[in-house]
Amino acid sequence: MSTIRLMLVDDHDVVRAGLKSFLESQEGFIVVAEARTGEEAINTSLLTRPDVVIMDISMPEMSGLEATRRLKAVYPECQVLALTVHQDKQYFFEMLAAGATGYITKQAAPEELVAAIHSVAEGHVYLQPVLARWLLDDYHRLLTTTHGELHTAQREKRIDKDLEVLTQRERQVLEAVAQGMTSPQIGELLGISPKTVARHRERIMNKLNLHSAAELVKYAIRTGLIEV
Repeated sequence: MSTIRLMLVDDHDVVRAGLKSFLESQEGFIVVAEARTGEEAINTSLLTRPDVVIMDISMPEMSGLEATRRLKAVYPECQVLALTVHQDKQYFFEMLAAGATGYITKQAAPEELVAAIHSVAEGHVYLQPVLARWLLDDYHRLLTTTHGELHTAQREKRIDKDLEVLTQRERQVLEAVAQGMTSPQIGELLGISPKTVARHRERIMNKLNLHSAAELVKYAIRTGLIEV
């Protein structure tokens, strides 16, 4: 696996120093840039082209939320992993909507941070289990508060029909992607190459009219392909 280029965005120098020391002690990571503000993060990312930006949310001048929106607009191929003290539903959903493909709290174990970076670098979604549960809860809330039982039945029927457009192999790939597996891991599980996995993912997103890894996860949860 090639080295993953990282940028650390946090307004606390001590936090960045600790993260840099830990991450560069791990095989396959290199910190190519640091930033103290959202504005600095956007400008620096265009110069250094990191693979993954580890983004704090609460920063002066420009929040990590706004920085993520603007960063994804000018540098869409970059993956953003939110690393924050906030275990908060509003921040969680807003960061995903802004374009982040991972959300992890600073209370997480170091090995979980490493796993999260690898996952988002592969273009997958990484959510801590307690946070992923919010996606399912939010879906259930929408079902029960919009148009009642008839709406629920109609939506479930439509979802079943949507799944019919996927081949059995595509369903297997979708399930594995939603569980946070990387392309090499999926390839090993299914006995296919990572490139073939990538082609399956592209066809899945085209067939289902999905546009991000986060949407893939939500779709897999609400269709019952994975349980949270």
